[in-house]
Amino acid sequence: MDVMLGVAMAGGFMATLGGLLAGLLGFANKRLYVYEDPRIDQVSDLLPQSNCGACGTAGCRNFAEELVAGHVVPARCTVNTRDKNEYIADVLGVDMGNVEKRVARLACAGGRHVARMRAHYEGLGSCRAAATVAGGGKACDWGCLGLGDCDTVCDFDAIHMNQFGLPVVDNDLCTACGDCVDICPKALFSLEPVSRKLWMACKNKADGDAAELQCEVACTACGRCVQDAAPGLIKLVGGLAVIDYARNAEARSEAIERCPTGAIVWVEDGKLARGKAAKKIVRIAPLPVQSEV
Repeated sequence: MDVMLGVAMAGGFMATLGGLLAGLLGFANKRLYVYEDPRIDQVSDLLPQSNCGACGTAGCRNFAEELVAGHVVPARCTVNTRDKNEYIADVLGVDMGNVEKRVARLACAGGRHVARMRAHYEGLGSCRAAATVAGGGKACDWGCLGLGDCDTVCDFDAIHMNQFGLPVVDNDLCTACGDCVDICPKALFSLEPVSRKLWMACKNKADGDAAELQCEVACTACGRCVQDAAPGLIKLVGGLAVIDYARNAEARSEAIERCPTGAIVWVEDGKLARGKAAKKIVRIAPLPVQSEV
């Protein structure tokens, strides 16, 4: 009898405890419930799920939340197709918006056929690894090392290395995710609006004559672009002509025409054009290492 009574009491206690816990959980569920707009899932399913961050949020789910909250416009997603962004706008009853496409752009034109190496680099095939060894062996230590970290890290196949060891960006595939910006040890990539056509393709840190000896397409700070551009649009800072990109509307292609090295270029449909006075580069073979000259 005592045993049966003990079992019954234990069973009653567990049933009471279970009932109390179920009640507490039900109460907590009502008190702590956070409503989530069902449109978030609907919009999220219409996004590319690339989680590239080009829209300025942590990922596509976060972007969907921001869209539903009305904090951003669908056009902010530059990876999505226009049709899908228009559909998202229809679902939310908002204007799609107009956000200018941005792409990764390289501030270097010094491929191995125009830029010298001061030493052979042998080691891990990575720009970051090479940069830790005396800057990577390139004579112009501000220039692209050409080992393709940017190509490797790009999830959208928007970057490939050309025959001269320079990365080339496909504007149509680039999502402006910024991975190439983050990985380049020389800080040569930046994200630029496609309307930005006047571009300084160099980050020279040396005096003009010395820079040109190291790289034939380096900016020599000759000042001709400064004279030919709108007043104040371009300034000489050290050995480099620096463009005020905030005044993009004032940029004209005339500013590149007298550049003797072609360091300052005009970008049209993703292609870089050099001025008429720029020296013609017909060499294809790599320049010899300086110690071999």
